[in-house]
Amino acid sequence: MSNELSGVKHVIAMSSGKGGVGKSTAAVNVALALQSLGQRVGIADVDIFGPSVPQMLGLAFGEPPMMVGGQIVPIRQHGLKVMSMGLVTDDETPAIFRGPMVSKFISQFILGVAWGELDFLILDLPPGTGDTQLSLAQIVLLRGAIVVTTPQKVSLNIALRGLRMFEKVRVPVLGILENMSGWLCPHCGEQTNLFLHGGGRWLADHVGVPFLGGVPVDPLVAEGGDAGLPVVLEHPESGVSKAYFEIAGSLLAQLERGGDYAEPIVDFNFEYNGDDPGPGWHLERVAEGADPQVPIGLRRGSASSFEMLWADGVAQSFSFRKLRTACPCAGCVDEHTGKPILDPKSVRLDIKPLAIFSVGQYALGVRWNDGHDTGIFTYRSLREMGRAAGGATEGS
Repeated sequence: MSNELSGVKHVIAMSSGKGGVGKSTAAVNVALALQSLGQRVGIADVDIFGPSVPQMLGLAFGEPPMMVGGQIVPIRQHGLKVMSMGLVTDDETPAIFRGPMVSKFISQFILGVAWGELDFLILDLPPGTGDTQLSLAQIVLLRGAIVVTTPQKVSLNIALRGLRMFEKVRVPVLGILENMSGWLCPHCGEQTNLFLHGGGRWLADHVGVPFLGGVPVDPLVAEGGDAGLPVVLEHPESGVSKAYFEIAGSLLAQLERGGDYAEPIVDFNFEYNGDDPGPGWHLERVAEGADPQVPIGLRRGSASSFEMLWADGVAQSFSFRKLRTACPCAGCVDEHTGKPILDPKSVRLDIKPLAIFSVGQYALGVRWNDGHDTGIFTYRSLREMGRAAGGATEGS
């Protein structure tokens, strides 16, 4: 299966570093706010171990959707298309899976669903930076991620780790959403800061990403979530609903501006021997101010190298031999000391790739003619390696 969803314009991950910050509530209400702004929206609850979206939307646990033509037909609720592990199991049965099974279910709940035409597919992730987040970056082409936090320092520190994780796997962070951002008095409208204030904006400024907005504390949010009637639907005039509408509007405006986003080459397995033309050399995707670690081209170079084109228009050449001797896998580098184990003299003189393949949006893998295929070269490391080697030119 391709990791691009035909008919889905934007796949957005809603993430948090820790639990209890209101991420699922934010995912549901932002999805409904986007829908109220005229967008076609779906939501996939990929928290395999603790699905909560069905209850928040008033869906019954353990009533699986239909299968048609080998694909799952998502449930429709409040106008949204919905898929969740909670629709497959009841609300008391625990999901007990190891990592590979988690990846399999995530793939099924995203790529195996007949989403149809959507402007947004919101993915409600579990908290943390574990198997789900890493699998997701490889399974589906994400337009970006929203990081949910509360104003307290402990939450901000963990949110920062989650944000750095998305950077490492080349997923753009679209912004910070601060939850529990003060309390609005229902009588006078004055805001009282129950916790610290401004932490989400500080984090956004600190890492250079947009601050999408703050959502105040309001009992209506919890009441609506428990009843399956989200606050954005039941009380659209409330202060907390207005905050969600503003966040949805900010997200829409950011994506419509586009600007420095360049579509990367993804989901390829470039058979280097033979006539395979590879994933292409897309000069038309060069964008001013684009992320210089986003690849938009890959092709054969000389007899001993291949070339990559980056979104800022720079082309770099990579020597087969230098790349093979720089393999970062545990068999070639001591994972405790970081010192090389591989003796460069042991690498055969005619080393070359049999295939070069994508690993999510963030890395290349290479299958070499000496049988080695476990090294993953992140785009960040490749760009640095190419810069150190010199010879970078404007793409042509």
